[in-house]
Amino acid sequence: MKIKKILVSQPQPADQEKSPFFELAEKNNLKIDFRPFSFVEGVSVKEFRQCRIDILAHGAVIFTSKTSIDHFFRICEEMRITVPDALKYFCMSESTAFYLQKYIVYRKRKIFFGKGTFPEMIDILQKHKEEKFLLPVSDQHKPEIPKLLEKNKLKFTKAVLYRNVCSDLTDLVGIRYDIFVFYSPSCIKSLLQNFPDFKQAEIKIASFGTSTAKAIKDAGLRLDIQAPMPQFPSMTMALEHFIKDHNKNEAKNDSKNGKQIEPKPEESKVK
Repeated sequence: MKIKKILVSQPQPADQEKSPFFELAEKNNLKIDFRPFSFVEGVSVKEFRQCRIDILAHGAVIFTSKTSIDHFFRICEEMRITVPDALKYFCMSESTAFYLQKYIVYRKRKIFFGKGTFPEMIDILQKHKEEKFLLPVSDQHKPEIPKLLEKNKLKFTKAVLYRNVCSDLTDLVGIRYDIFVFYSPSCIKSLLQNFPDFKQAEIKIASFGTSTAKAIKDAGLRLDIQAPMPQFPSMTMALEHFIKDHNKNEAKNDSKNGKQIEPKPEESKVK
């Protein structure tokens, strides 16, 4: 069957016409639906206090995402902690660093940022190895990050400030999609939690990021489309390449066989 309908496990873009998925749908005559498979929930002050972490005992904080920034300042506000002006901020990327402007006067703070990967951050952190770092993370954080800090003998405290919660997807039962697009391991967890008897069959699965790809394979599912790749740096580029090849092959089969043989509906529906 030709690919006609895609489900993206993310919130719908605020400006759909500026989204690359809009262009993908227009060019390839697709219907693309957006549905978050999970959402972020902050840990409560009561839960955080049980961890016995003293935020003010740290001279620097490492931010791996904008979400970690939001929840660091949220917990500080809820605990009525005044963030010191002298606190140093280390961010994974320049865009993450600029996001700090939401909470602090950017030009008056000590802010450092890398090029998007944590191994590259280590060299920057090593120049400040006398500091004790606070690392805000989610309950499903990448284990290689604290491992790298330990390996390089940097003093740090891991603070779980938020968690990924599975969305209720039961209303999707019986709706047919040709491709599922996943962006995080939590999306795979949500899929299997909502549909424990899920059978992939003819559904194609796309993943963004190595950790998401690993979660898909670990779940025993077939990974059909992967990004970023050297030739396809974005998800929409990878999808477009796959869809064009797939639909072209399907058209050849239709022409050869004289008709299209469709799988039974139950084989490719969410169950």
